[in-house]
Amino acid sequence: MSGWSEQDLQRVGQATELQVSSRRTDGSLRPFVTIWVVRADDDLYVRSAHGTDNPWFRRATIRGRGRIRAGGIERDVVFEVPDSKVHSAVDKAYHTKYDRYGPRIVGSVVGQLAAAGTLRLLPDDTEKQ
Repeated sequence: MSGWSEQDLQRVGQATELQVSSRRTDGSLRPFVTIWVVRADDDLYVRSAHGTDNPWFRRATIRGRGRIRAGGIERDVVFEVPDSKVHSAVDKAYHTKYDRYGPRIVGSVVGQLAAAGTLRLLPDDTEKQ
């Protein structure tokens, strides 16, 4: 179980864009970055469109915690590197949701190279709101 309510999964999963921020070592939030988000089964995923060297992605994986805003939901999250078994479902979700933007743009978040930049979003109830 992902820890998300069905309503949160629907609202965030249907949002075109998501804002993501990682936490600094002092617990404060970095500036939000706008990215795409998809729902696959009962989980939410984001991918770095510019690879694992993208600054927001590096900070998210190093710190492991942050905050998201999408679909009227704002929530503290844990960033988790998912099992590789989910990558085909995440690719399919990105194609289904974003193919209307064209293959060049969608191509930056699907496929074997993009899979390395995948993070699963889990609700984090340990951080102060």
